[in-house]
Amino acid sequence: MSEYFFDHMPFLRRNSKSKLPTLQDGLFKIGCQAYHILVHDNNDNQIASYRSPPAVNPSDNPFVVIIPTSNPKGSQNRDKNKKRRFSRVFDSAPSTHSHDFEDWDSHFMLRTDPDDFGRNDEWGQRGWFKPSCVPITIILILIVLVVLLPLMDNAERLESKPVQHNLADILSCQQYCKFSLVESIPQGMSYRNGSTRFPSTFAVWSSMLAEATSSIEIASSYWTLRDSDVVPQSVGMRRQLKYPGSDEGEKIFKGLLEAGTERKLTIKIAQDLPAARHPNYDTEYLASMGAAQVRSLNFRKLVGAGILHTKLWIADRKSAYVGSANLDWRSLTQVKEMGIYIKNCSCLVNDIAKIFDVYWMLGLPNAVVPSQFPDNVTTTFNKATPLPMTINSSSIGIYASSSPPKFCPNGRTSDISAVLDVISKARKFIFIAVMDYFPLTIYSQHPKYWGVIDDALKTAAIENGAEVRLLISWWDHSRESAKFFLRSLVALTGAYPGLNISAKLFVVPSTAEQSQIPYARVNHNKYMVTEKSTLIGTSNWSGDYFLWTGGISIVTEGSSELRDELEEVFLRDWNSEFAYDLPR
Repeated sequence: MSEYFFDHMPFLRRNSKSKLPTLQDGLFKIGCQAYHILVHDNNDNQIASYRSPPAVNPSDNPFVVIIPTSNPKGSQNRDKNKKRRFSRVFDSAPSTHSHDFEDWDSHFMLRTDPDDFGRNDEWGQRGWFKPSCVPITIILILIVLVVLLPLMDNAERLESKPVQHNLADILSCQQYCKFSLVESIPQGMSYRNGSTRFPSTFAVWSSMLAEATSSIEIASSYWTLRDSDVVPQSVGMRRQLKYPGSDEGEKIFKGLLEAGTERKLTIKIAQDLPAARHPNYDTEYLASMGAAQVRSLNFRKLVGAGILHTKLWIADRKSAYVGSANLDWRSLTQVKEMGIYIKNCSCLVNDIAKIFDVYWMLGLPNAVVPSQFPDNVTTTFNKATPLPMTINSSSIGIYASSSPPKFCPNGRTSDISAVLDVISKARKFIFIAVMDYFPLTIYSQHPKYWGVIDDALKTAAIENGAEVRLLISWWDHSRESAKFFLRSLVALTGAYPGLNISAKLFVVPSTAEQSQIPYARVNHNKYMVTEKSTLIGTSNWSGDYFLWTGGISIVTEGSSELRDELEEVFLRDWNSEFAYDLPR
């Protein structure tokens, strides 16, 4: 465990080979330059390097040493009344011969000739400079260095303490971290093998609400937790009864209202900017009742296009949910969802919360995306240095990625970079379950080809020998063109020995009553699993979601029970009665 930990935590290791100047170096430089002023300012000649030409500017070299030199060989004929000469030696200068010293001596001699007193009064008996001051100055500088250096060392030790505390916090935090897959299985949908053993989205959200003691932070695209928020499909159609399954959304909404008004929890909601066609009545009500603070992000203004598509819950900055479920009662009972629940894991959740902090910052009126985000939202956990974790005695690395790239502060891996990294590392298989898959930007005015993921999958299958399977959703709102792009991938199967790419369509069954619920009965999953990694996200797989849309993913690296479970979920769905071969 410890070996894995330190191999993946370079930001906690102290770099003993760092060439950055320290405070001691700076203090030494000040002392040397102060003494140099006494010497250099009284030279008749300009200071030059031992090299000839060109002359060296004293400021070009940060460290200066002043040393006294005796008369070298060949200088016996010089004026014997001259005092000691001094030379300026650069710390990077190579060793030199005696004739080099002669050259230095002629350039850097102190003006102490009695013959010169008339021309240089400052050096005379009435001048301010006294040769006897030289040793005193040196002694004073040394005293300062001797006294302050221990203080500087102590300052360095104090400066390193936060890093040590971070290490201790992470090691302590791991003892309590729990991870679980979270699913929403649409009502009336049951598998032949009955394999739906993970907690439901409703159960997890209810638990987070009940256990929170100080704060709840939610990032979402839209809010339709109440039955009344969902407009009937047919214009003018009247409903006498509630939609089936809307009661669970009503309970979550009531729980949020009570948490903010009666329990006095701080509730913050970051949402996509509501529009006339898509008003957020739920958040308006929560804000009007004083139950929540609400900020809306205008993506068209911030990045030129897109929406906030994130689905994120954070409780007390200790627990978090990330997944495909919207703040919509249909995501609890009528849509198939996949997410991850991270419980009692502040070391990871605090980092995930930085993504929420970015949304909160950009939800202010007249906010703009800064060229550089403040340090409090930067991170050291990413694809290069994931946070090391132990899950049931299995060592893994884990980190959160984000989109769009403009929303990623220093250190944050973008969603598309995370997707490509997971794909590139696979050697056995890549299983993908997403609602939409398009190598296009499908929401731009004119679709544009965006083959980033398409090319990565082909490379993984051809060069790395990884089997690729895509499980894509099919429902009333699917685009027929999706089948063509899937076929273009599947067509490569058999082109070379071992080259295998396959695709299936997943259909959620509906009764006549359920089919009347608008925008429901769909497999809304957004995840990928390989023999090495998992990625559970909030984005569909088309260019728009990675370029301009707000999203988040949780990535794990290494073998673990969580990885095994996600693979089992994929194979359960792939082999189920709800998965159909891609039509030719």
